[in-house]
Amino acid sequence: MKVDVLLGLQWGDEGKGKVVDVLTPGYDLVTRFQGGPNAGHTLEFEGQKYVLRSIPSGIFQGNKINIIGNGVVLDPALFKAEVEALEASGHPLTERLKISKKAHLILPTHRLLDQAYESAKGSGKIGTTGKGIGPTYTDKISRNGVRVGDILHNFEEKYRTAIERHKKLLAQYNFEYDLASLEKEWFDGIEYIKKFELIDSEHTINNAIKNGKKVLAEGAQGTMLDIDFGSYPFVTSSNTICAGACTGLGIAPRNIGEVYGIFKAYCTRVGSGPFPTELFDETGDLMRKNGNEFGSVTGRPRRCGWIDLVALKYAVMINGVTQLIMMKSDVMDTFESIKACVAYKINDVVTEDFPYSIDEKVEPIYAELPGWQTDMTKMQSEDEFPQKFNAYLNFLEEELEVPIKIVSVGPDRAQTILR
Repeated sequence: MKVDVLLGLQWGDEGKGKVVDVLTPGYDLVTRFQGGPNAGHTLEFEGQKYVLRSIPSGIFQGNKINIIGNGVVLDPALFKAEVEALEASGHPLTERLKISKKAHLILPTHRLLDQAYESAKGSGKIGTTGKGIGPTYTDKISRNGVRVGDILHNFEEKYRTAIERHKKLLAQYNFEYDLASLEKEWFDGIEYIKKFELIDSEHTINNAIKNGKKVLAEGAQGTMLDIDFGSYPFVTSSNTICAGACTGLGIAPRNIGEVYGIFKAYCTRVGSGPFPTELFDETGDLMRKNGNEFGSVTGRPRRCGWIDLVALKYAVMINGVTQLIMMKSDVMDTFESIKACVAYKINDVVTEDFPYSIDEKVEPIYAELPGWQTDMTKMQSEDEFPQKFNAYLNFLEEELEVPIKIVSVGPDRAQTILR
């Protein structure tokens, strides 16, 4: 049996959580393979709204096994708060959720370092959420990290060694902090993690594959935030692309099956960084309003713009996407016309290839299509789609050369149409 991978194709916030929740009934295991609590996956069903930060989005579907993989960085304090909020809503997690021993821990000082580094950048800020994700991955790569499995092996010494090293780094910045208050809730979180089964997840997942179980790998953020292939340096600290599922879970490339690529019918971005199709007018404001485009974790307003097919084709290529899923189609219901960026003009040269760097010199070239101006939120089948919406779908499929198999027409689980 193969592992299917589900990931975002833009700058994150594409709606991955909802789709994982919809697809989970067809899987035995749902796994998170990278990222940390800076990424919030929002799900809505039965009149309730949930935001997941570290926990896989399959947690609501029956007794499926959910695994936090080795590629994830985990903050014990935030993890405890997230689990307790879900359990208060009637969703037991202890039996459904397992954690890789090889996942790295976000220490209290990682959060302080994140804030200190960002503050020191001044006008060059990346737009980090300050959750400590970057410094944690830095320690991981420099071989100074503390892992979940270390909780069971000489933990106090490893923790104190890391903290003292971080204090020396913080001393280089004019940055005030209260470590004691952060440590209390952090150690409460460590004790809470011990309630869950800590596993060698690579063995668990590969044994599941061998025994014919269906596995879904869930990514966080989006392709254009990938540390290697995104809009560097305005990116996250991990590999958000399909290849990250192999390293973030310990599975072989030959075991990858379907690759579900999720994108919005338009485009958004949070924080700093280039965004060629960004809109600064009433159209952008309307997208933000209609799509409720505010960060599920940070609450920050998202920058909005037309769909960028140059970037999207690039994302489809490097991920090997086999099926596309279009989210928030309903946000575009009221537009008289809709634009799609089909090429970039850079220094008077037109290109359809995503370049090494995108900046203010990039001028988007648009194709324009008529809007459908129809409320799609109550539609339940493809047969109800307006003709102009079908024309938009056909245009996208021709450009991207991959079929769009799922269309979302609203935030609720039920507002999902399979084609």
